[in-house]
Amino acid sequence: MMYHSVSENERCARHPYFRTATDPRVFGEQLKFLYDNRFRAVSLSEAVGGESGPVCGSGRPVVITFDDGFEDFYTEAFPLLHKYEYSATVFLPTAYIGDTARSFKGVRCLTWNQVRELHGAGIDFGSHTVTHPQLKTLKTRDIREEVQCSKQTIEEKLGAPVKSFAYPYAFPETDRGFKRSLHATLEEAGYENGVCTSIGTADPRTDRFFLKRLPVNSSDDPPLFKAKLEGGYDWLYTLQYAAKLCSRAQDEEGDKAPDGRTLDRPI
Repeated sequence: MMYHSVSENERCARHPYFRTATDPRVFGEQLKFLYDNRFRAVSLSEAVGGESGPVCGSGRPVVITFDDGFEDFYTEAFPLLHKYEYSATVFLPTAYIGDTARSFKGVRCLTWNQVRELHGAGIDFGSHTVTHPQLKTLKTRDIREEVQCSKQTIEEKLGAPVKSFAYPYAFPETDRGFKRSLHATLEEAGYENGVCTSIGTADPRTDRFFLKRLPVNSSDDPPLFKAKLEGGYDWLYTLQYAAKLCSRAQDEEGDKAPDGRTLDRPI
């Protein structure tokens, strides 16, 4: 499950698919649904380790993740998670996490003191790069720096290993060369697993560094929320992938010189 902000801030006309805020009341209802239906929150490491067979323990496993490290995770989301004895993984863009509050996309982010307090209470933290760029637009050395430095910073601040990575923005999965290169970079940096923005429930066929997720926000009423958890939203992945193929074809066509040669582009 992929969350971003748990707040009342997003009152806009954006299509529900693109909304990233979940009202605290709705978030509480969603956690209650998980609890009442015997879902058990597990870490990404547990989920990946269990993909070859049943995840140990009672209850249906679910991984709850939050991108961007917003402060409302501390003020709104965590108290509700604690109420149901659920944990979660929060992915931090480290340039926006400071000793005093900084902002990302106009929203206050966690401080390192809050991160340490949450970590002590059982919350996992992973990397969301340093500056939250679209990695595919960067050169190889800059990708490596975003991936490695964010991991190193979190480990230094927490005194604990960072195993998980979340890809920022739309995941360019149709570019197989880039995907292989990033997989190797993540593995070299010491990551063990990761997630992206591809829609769907994770399965054993998915690359452990690019696990699919289910986007969740305030527009998810109980029937839709239930359908997502049961795989009823997974069919949208086919449309998402097709749209990426079309977009990539258009980009490549636009990068051709007048004589038909393909212009050089950064990785």
